[in-house]
Amino acid sequence: MTHVDTAKTGQVGPAGTGTGAPGAGTRRTRVRRAVRALSGPGPWRRGPVTAALALVLGLLMTAHARITGRGGFGSLVETFLPWFGLGVPVLLAVALRRRSASAVVALLLPAVVWLNLFGGLLADRTRPGGDLTVVSHNVGAGNTDPAGTARALAASGADVLALEEIADRARGTYEKELAPAYPHHTVLGTVGLWSKLPLSDAGPVDIQQDVGPLGATKTAAEKLPDTRALRATVATGRGPLAVYVAHLGSVRVTPRSGFGTGHRDRNAKALAEAVAAERNERVVLLGDFNGTMDDRAFDALTSRLHSAQDEAGDGFGFTWPAAFPVARIDQVLVRGVEPKRAWLLPETGSDHLPVAAAISW
Repeated sequence: MTHVDTAKTGQVGPAGTGTGAPGAGTRRTRVRRAVRALSGPGPWRRGPVTAALALVLGLLMTAHARITGRGGFGSLVETFLPWFGLGVPVLLAVALRRRSASAVVALLLPAVVWLNLFGGLLADRTRPGGDLTVVSHNVGAGNTDPAGTARALAASGADVLALEEIADRARGTYEKELAPAYPHHTVLGTVGLWSKLPLSDAGPVDIQQDVGPLGATKTAAEKLPDTRALRATVATGRGPLAVYVAHLGSVRVTPRSGFGTGHRDRNAKALAEAVAAERNERVVLLGDFNGTMDDRAFDALTSRLHSAQDEAGDGFGFTWPAAFPVARIDQVLVRGVEPKRAWLLPETGSDHLPVAAAISW
């Protein structure tokens, strides 16, 4: 038998079988890798944390209505619920990197739930037609160009125009700039309604409610200033149309109360009661609700009125903040009329985007 010396140690071994044989190191590396692969967790056992996060995400979206409202957490979740869908592709990328079959399967739950909740909003639901165009805009108390905002809104061609958060110093500007296009208008407190068609029965709607939680009387500091809601009748060629304009209370984020929605929620309850008592079959509600229609606080309203954006819009129609909208808190809700189209108007000097809808009898 022939013997050879190894290159480094000088040891002698059988030719072709010693440690110096060509490719021996490579074969040993492959064997070690195969052993580790066989002894390690399989694809169904990899990524348990990713799979758990996927299930939690799915359950959160499924049971969002059961989340406690303590500290407004439930409202906070529901306000940004559409954005929870972004967790699916993020977790999917992690699952694929980990080669985790269990995580990929677990992601089916949040994916299916999100599509069930919001998949219909991805399609274009607009239809041709429309007898009347309505526009609503929170013009912003800090708007530095109310004249430009008024001209832009008048150029939209809306038949009925609702404005919220009208500052005292800007009221005259809006009235002057909108007068040529809208011969009929009413302004009460911080909200106003302009119309190309005759208005009647204009009056305030009390949405502040003096009674707080558990029957406690609200203090003066808790009450919102000025009139923040009104109702008027618009005389159309197809009959009277009841139009409401409302600006509900803002939400507050504080260390003590968390996502505070108390003022807004009381406003929403009072507004729902006013709509419930409305005798006109045809109703349009316009305004800044400081919340989305997924928020449980508006259940009493959404059980009686329908969102024009949900029925006849294209996409989510986010309105706030105008620079990078993440939530639709400005609404057009209807009853007794059919929304044909719903869309957003270009940015003005406000931090909200204007919303528009074409409705038909």
